[in-house]
Amino acid sequence: MRDFTDRVAVVTGAASGIGRALSLALARRGAHLALVDLDERGLGAVAEEIGALGRKASRHRADVADRARMEALPDEVLREHGRVSFLANNAGVSVAGNFEDQSLDDFAWIVGINFWGVVHGCRFFLPHLRREPEAHIVNLSSMFGLVGIPGQISYCSTKFAVRGFSETLWTELRDTRIGVTCVHPGGVKTNIVRSTRNIADDARARTVEMFDRMAMDPARAAEKILRAVERNRMRVTICREAKVSDWLKRLAPTGTQRLIHRAIQRFGPIA
Repeated sequence: MRDFTDRVAVVTGAASGIGRALSLALARRGAHLALVDLDERGLGAVAEEIGALGRKASRHRADVADRARMEALPDEVLREHGRVSFLANNAGVSVAGNFEDQSLDDFAWIVGINFWGVVHGCRFFLPHLRREPEAHIVNLSSMFGLVGIPGQISYCSTKFAVRGFSETLWTELRDTRIGVTCVHPGGVKTNIVRSTRNIADDARARTVEMFDRMAMDPARAAEKILRAVERNRMRVTICREAKVSDWLKRLAPTGTQRLIHRAIQRFGPIA
């Protein structure tokens, strides 16, 4: 998809982080937005920014893990906009801790949002995307969808699942006018670290400080995502660490995991 003018884009997790930046970048390219999130105040703020750019923005409070709510969402968007051309399944959460330290409830929660949220978005919006002369789906995986990171087992599980789902969907839709791009960001300044479950306050503070100091601005990440969409790329890695992880895993699948194990032993777990 090269031309976003007057297209309608649905973005989940749109109230902050990459979702907010992606929504604004789409508006600057001429798109209208259907903003989806649980954070109504955040949605209102983003909608105002999009309005100031001369584009229309509708707000939709929704839990992407809720099947019934997501099934009803396309009709809401169509009533507001009349069409859907672009879908970004961006909403995501994190749980810290090794496998034995995470409850099954933790797993169910993160799988519901990070994986089922992507499945719900694609399932319920795909029939409407098929009606467009050109359409695109963006699914947010992660660098942690490329390598297994101790202390992030549930998050890695969901992001590997998003990767497999997206690559298969790309193949299934290859002969259609619908593109699919799977995104693997490294460190990007978002709220996911601040909202991570099952993490000690001091570890959270250290991780937040590191992200604020070193991570990529979401606006830069959004531009990289949209450039990948414009080139109809199946996947894109964002940030140096994601690119390095990708190549290491390709060159030495087992050796990369050994290297990660040694790094965790020396520097401690990733919160």
